Amino acid sequence: MMMNGEAVLENVRRYRTIASLYRQTAAFRPHQRDSLLAQAAEWESRAVAELEDYFLARQALLQPPANLNFNIGHRGASYRPPQRQMVAA
Repeated sequence: MMMNGEAVLENVRRYRTIASLYRQTAAFRPHQRDSLLAQAAEWESRAVAELEDYFLARQALLQPPANLNFNIGHRGASYRPPQRQMVAA
């Protein structure tokens, strides 16, 4: 199931907020610093994974299957449309 972009961004915002809280807590608890920073890193990786999954799923929907052949009259039986390229903004 693919989530919409707003839901994904809301999850990412929450994950990064939690990671920030762990980092802030680590600053005031030196004896637990390593554990707290490890948990912050885990939440950051969840945020990145959420974004990656969303964009990979989106990209898969936009790309035609690799073995797709069109039988369009004057273009021949093996015509394949050109691949779309993403342009960085």
